[in-house]
Amino acid sequence: MPARRGSQPSRRTGQKKQRLAEAEQLQSPSDAAQSPSPKDPYVGLPTTLGPQRSIYFSSPKGHFTRLGSEFFDQPAVPLARAFLGQVLVRRLANGTELRGRVVETEAYLGPEDEAAHSRGGRQTPRNRGMFMKPGTLYVYIIYGMYFCMNVSSRGDGACILLRALEPVGGLETMRQLRTTLRKGTACRALKDRELCSGPSKLCQALAIDKSFDQKDLAQDEAIWLERGPLGPSEQAVVATARVGIGYSGEWAQKPLRFYIRGSPWVSVVDRVAEQEAQA
Repeated sequence: MPARRGSQPSRRTGQKKQRLAEAEQLQSPSDAAQSPSPKDPYVGLPTTLGPQRSIYFSSPKGHFTRLGSEFFDQPAVPLARAFLGQVLVRRLANGTELRGRVVETEAYLGPEDEAAHSRGGRQTPRNRGMFMKPGTLYVYIIYGMYFCMNVSSRGDGACILLRALEPVGGLETMRQLRTTLRKGTACRALKDRELCSGPSKLCQALAIDKSFDQKDLAQDEAIWLERGPLGPSEQAVVATARVGIGYSGEWAQKPLRFYIRGSPWVSVVDRVAEQEAQA
């Protein structure tokens, strides 16, 4: 039986309120505690976390286009620039999706690059991911406890180091993972800009360790790259020296680190390079 006209506005209002309530539930951590799956790799995931899916970036299907192998199949320098503005997604075993917009990268050019782990063409079981097809993850450990994540590019032994992300989805999960895994001042709550502002920090925040080494970023179900809504303009990208490679001679000064100017999530800001770029 058709509804009376006078009841339609009230029904539409009720439906709108219901949709808003559902959106708020998606944005907020679930109040109902869910224990992580025993398949969750390498970290003690806090048991209070439930599935979270950010709607900061949204589309009719709930996410942007996943970037495939063709995106990664380019030389290291243009790939390092192309990463800026794209969204790295990590799906935990319990279904939680963590998202971060890439704001800082470094390019390593392969055998000729004295700062690269593949310098001189050396190939070892540790750095094998650098010589695999573009889009392959190369994850290594530093100081015996922290991880760094790289992505292979076109060219043997060339790769991109992911240095910093702007967290855009699953921030509370990231915060708990960082608090659980970091050393030192564990009692202090981390600010949003501290969650992924460094290569090892972003690995902690996304629960990435050595088990991700040699995974395919174009095909893996637990980690992938999505096209961001807007990439930075050429004027917004700063090119400067890489961090922590003073041992590599003239290569230490080459402008192979790229970051988005003005981003508070960048790990190290180079004011001199920014001023020179504006001159």
